[in-house]
Amino acid sequence: MEVELGALAVSGATALVELLVSEAYERAKNGLVRFFGPRSSDEAAAEELQADREELDRAREEGDTDAQGRVRERLEGRLSGIFQQDPGSVEELARLLSELAPDASRTFVNLVSGGVNHGLVLQGSPVHGDIHYHVAPAPSPGSGRSVRPDQVPVVTGPFSNRTDELAAWEARLGMLEGSSVGIDVLVGPPGVGKTAMAWRCAERARERFPDGQLYVDFAALRDQVTPLTGPGGDVSEALAMCLRALPGGDVGIPDSLLDRTNLFRSRTADLRILLVLDDVNQAAQVRALIPKGPGSAVLATSQGRIGDLTVRSGARLTPVKPLNAHGGLELLTDQCGAEAVEAEREAAERLVGLCDGLPVALQVVAARLDDELLTMAELAAELEDEAGRLAGLALDGEESSVSAVLGPSYRLLPPAAARLYRLLGWLPFGIFDVGVAAVGAGIDPGSAKRLLGVLVKASLLEKMHDGRYRMHDLIRLHARECAVEVEPATEQAALTKRVGTHYLVLTAFADRALRKERLRIADLADLLRDADDPFAAAGGPPPLEWLDTERSAILAVLRGAVRHGLHTLAWRLAEAFSVLFLYHRYLRAWTEALELGIEAAAAAAASADTAGEVEEATAGEARLRSLLSRPLLDLGENDRAGVQLERAVALAETTGRLALRASVQEFLGRYLDVVDPPEAVGAYRCSLELNERAGETRGAALVTFFLGCALDVRGDHADALVLLRRAQRDLENRVEPDLRMAARVKAAIGVVHGHLGDTGQALRDLLAAARALAGVADGMQYEAQARVQLADVAERAGGQEELVRECLSRAADIYEARGNRRLTEELRQRLNDLDG
Repeated sequence: MEVELGALAVSGATALVELLVSEAYERAKNGLVRFFGPRSSDEAAAEELQADREELDRAREEGDTDAQGRVRERLEGRLSGIFQQDPGSVEELARLLSELAPDASRTFVNLVSGGVNHGLVLQGSPVHGDIHYHVAPAPSPGSGRSVRPDQVPVVTGPFSNRTDELAAWEARLGMLEGSSVGIDVLVGPPGVGKTAMAWRCAERARERFPDGQLYVDFAALRDQVTPLTGPGGDVSEALAMCLRALPGGDVGIPDSLLDRTNLFRSRTADLRILLVLDDVNQAAQVRALIPKGPGSAVLATSQGRIGDLTVRSGARLTPVKPLNAHGGLELLTDQCGAEAVEAEREAAERLVGLCDGLPVALQVVAARLDDELLTMAELAAELEDEAGRLAGLALDGEESSVSAVLGPSYRLLPPAAARLYRLLGWLPFGIFDVGVAAVGAGIDPGSAKRLLGVLVKASLLEKMHDGRYRMHDLIRLHARECAVEVEPATEQAALTKRVGTHYLVLTAFADRALRKERLRIADLADLLRDADDPFAAAGGPPPLEWLDTERSAILAVLRGAVRHGLHTLAWRLAEAFSVLFLYHRYLRAWTEALELGIEAAAAAAASADTAGEVEEATAGEARLRSLLSRPLLDLGENDRAGVQLERAVALAETTGRLALRASVQEFLGRYLDVVDPPEAVGAYRCSLELNERAGETRGAALVTFFLGCALDVRGDHADALVLLRRAQRDLENRVEPDLRMAARVKAAIGVVHGHLGDTGQALRDLLAAARALAGVADGMQYEAQARVQLADVAERAGGQEELVRECLSRAADIYEARGNRRLTEELRQRLNDLDG
């Protein structure tokens, strides 16, 4: 037989592994048992085959390529023993597999039927269906093969960026010892430019490798060679390709993988060559192709981290990340010209962001700008729409370049990882933790973590330094595209509900950790009763920091919940989320979150089935409208704030909730403080009376503070002082004292003393208040107010210039840090005026 038994055992084991995981296995099972049974027993053969099948299913589910390899090796050993004892069993297995699973066994059957080499070069060899390929023969051994191989493709067009990575690789080459071989792997997501970088490295290092450069594209092998089970192309064929290019050519190339590997080492022992391996996805593809000659090097590209290479072969992994804004502009400049980029620089920066820094996408953008005579602003406006962005990143009549480069990576994923990939595409944000991934897919956190690892290894996700994961925007759009094709039509809304409920629970716990006594409308007792509170656990995350970190994600979930008609979920989340903005006043985000909540609460009331549901949603809308008046006032949109409060008062009056009505009247008073101060007193008195009737002691203390300030503004200083002292006492003497509000009251008392002419007491109260506010959460902006009030009193008293400067400078620094440019400039001007 032309093909040695060892090679047949390898090929037969490969065919069996593919058959074991295919749908054809059930009909093939009895035949396989009959084949193996006479060599052991039918019962033992059936058990072994079933165990192999179950192990392969688990391995594919978890992306465990090592486990797949172990099964293949066991089958190879069993077949090798059978073939050695009974050479006729080779043809028996070939006939069996040809009948039962012709697609899985084509390579093995071809080997048995005529010793056909199943690689890329078929010289008149028969192929299934009587099709013949006729390829020009390789040079004869007598030709001498004196031409130095130079196979790495040339980089056509400008090559931008990657200067640090290129310099690091060249420095590593320079450090190679006389007996060592360098192994580097460029790792990164599809479309990031790994291949172009490898080609560029080879071009710059040509003189370092006097015996030539070899190139293997494993993506092409996967497309053209009979598929093997598990990831990777035909390593044996890759070795044959390289051997043909080296001195010795086709002469004596053996059939087995092991013999080809040994021959490759022998032929490269006295050579100094560079081997560029493109798109590898398993360690064996690199390990078998490491040349032996001192000073040689291997440069591979991979979408996944092949950790086994670093442990066993000393390879160095070099991450190749998407281009940053500067790098992306540099690429556009190279492609489109500096003049075009400078003429539309803002639009060019938007294009870089929309392309997520992927060179493949930016190159399509450059081509479309040139071919379609578009302006950068026009193309950026088109790509802003996420729904059509992938289609827009394609040339006329072609598949999206991004989809084309991501498709192979997606298709190689195990089924469970592929499903998680698709569902992550439906998340309305790109950064998430294990918990979000788990609830999004409806699986347990342990399984989610394992599958996320598979996606990280495939470079479809990036693990961040804080333990969270990031899916780049264009990859997320591709995952979403796959989800639309595969997942049920109802799954996106179901995922949004699962993820939205997850965030509602956590946000509600964070809200309660920060403000236990805050007025809340939503009844979440049943939802929170059996949930774990991470903020109450030892070593748990700080609730305010967590809210701030997840701010963009929660806002995106709110948008999605409203879009999918999850109205009750949306308004409840908006209410709990508002606690963040009481500490960090992101005014635009606060406004949007409350407007979404108001829209959802109104829709929930309109579609409610019971009177209780209508009442709760109506109360929720009233609460959210009153809260909305705060950011609108801070933004100077006083008229809009008034409209919201008018509607909030009317809605609150339809409910039987005294605490809600009291709160709405308090917000009305604070609005009137700005637009009509004398009228504020009436609103505050109404709120105080409602709070007292409702037994809301903290609410009453707060309104007493606001009422005292309003009376002071009206000139009733003595009455104001009485109320403010009462408010301070009530806030300080609570079971859980409200130190921040008590310090604010202390500052107001200092202002009243100033109005009463007691300058010394005013200065002492204001200085104490400023110091107290500097030491409590969210006290900075109120400290700034107290510092300005202290400066005002000191300036009127005279002789306190240093104190005035110190207070104004500190307040200006605070406002500048918080982004309040107007007040910062006003205080800086006052400081300049003091200096003459």
